[in-house]
Amino acid sequence: MNGIYEHNLDAKGRLFIPAKIRDELGDVFYVTISSEPCLSAYSLETWENMNQKVSAMNRIDQKKARPIFAHAARCELDGQGRILLPQNLRDFAKLVKDVTVVGIGNSAEFWDSDTWAQVDANETTPGNIEKVYLEIDF
Repeated sequence: MNGIYEHNLDAKGRLFIPAKIRDELGDVFYVTISSEPCLSAYSLETWENMNQKVSAMNRIDQKKARPIFAHAARCELDGQGRILLPQNLRDFAKLVKDVTVVGIGNSAEFWDSDTWAQVDANETTPGNIEKVYLEIDF
């Protein structure tokens, strides 16, 4: 997934998912907390792959993944291309109104737009871009 899209949460906590992101996530997907102050969305296929990897771990290591799975929500698109984000997930990412949807490889992220602007400004530098190209050997 790729791209940056600006949208708003409505009064009921629904978020419009851009068509390009919907095409890759599917009509039903999982949204959960992230290691940053945002939410991560995964297609059913990617979620199942993560689930299998965690299931293959020993019980002690599985506990490390507990927050990701405990806070996950199965989201289904409505007829207008929106999902309802549960309050606990909105609170985690501090999503109130302005939301930026960011494609990032095999997932999408949902950011508070002001927070995203700061992260984007810090990350979108020639030095950082160079490091990424070197890391992915591009």
